[in-house]
Amino acid sequence: MSIVVTAASGNLGRLTVEALLTRGVPASEIVATSRDISRIKDFADRGVEIRRADFAEPGSLPAAFEGVDKLLLISTTTPSERVANHRRAIDAAVVAGASLVAFTSMLHADTSTTTLSPTHWATEEYLRERLPSVMLRNGWYLENYTDQLPQILRGGTLVGAAGQGRISAATRADYADAAAVVLTTEGHDGKAYELGGDEPFTLTQLAAAISAATGKRIGYTDLPVDEFAQVLVGAGVPAELAQVLADADRAMSHDEMFTGSGDLRRLIGRPTTTPAEAIAAALR
Repeated sequence: MSIVVTAASGNLGRLTVEALLTRGVPASEIVATSRDISRIKDFADRGVEIRRADFAEPGSLPAAFEGVDKLLLISTTTPSERVANHRRAIDAAVVAGASLVAFTSMLHADTSTTTLSPTHWATEEYLRERLPSVMLRNGWYLENYTDQLPQILRGGTLVGAAGQGRISAATRADYADAAAVVLTTEGHDGKAYELGGDEPFTLTQLAAAISAATGKRIGYTDLPVDEFAQVLVGAGVPAELAQVLADADRAMSHDEMFTGSGDLRRLIGRPTTTPAEAIAAALR
């Protein structure tokens, strides 16, 4: 029986496979799947089994999930296709006899007003009806900001539409560690973990942290949601994604990306990565 990780060619999936190996799971008991297995060949070189899985092609899933014990279902990227793709994967996991499916949902999926939340909540409901499951409600990634550091430093400002809302962000590695814990320990069936960083921040505070780390004065420019979406489009973000990201900032302004649950810290058994640590790592 194996632990199957979907979307293993993506950032979170790749880090989860690494976290499983670090926790001592034998490579031979891990299955990494991707639509393009050429992107995960390095795992095969280390003894991890790689299989092709495309949620849009149900015929690819029985072989991909064969022998599964626990499955990490990483949320797919295209919102309009997400629920149908997730249902195909869940149905295949039922047929394969999975004992637990962990799904990477989003923070406060049951109450969030973002345009992202309905597809995550619909997946949660479908999954709960069919299999033992655990919801990993991941908050925002710190990388969503640290990946922008070159542009922020060039422009001298962090731009958003989050007002003074608090954001409980953590690194992908933090969330991957949590997934690995859930996949390798017991007692998680039926849980919904609200996952976020220990040190919430506003974007004004994040700009100040960037200033402190770089010695360059960085401010925060808060824009109306529609204007922020236009800025994102101007920076090369596709229009549909720009609207989704701008809407996420709107929700942040109401603390919808904040959690004081402590779930992430408890799962991984250590403090989460702080914004200052993430900024320092990105600047190296």
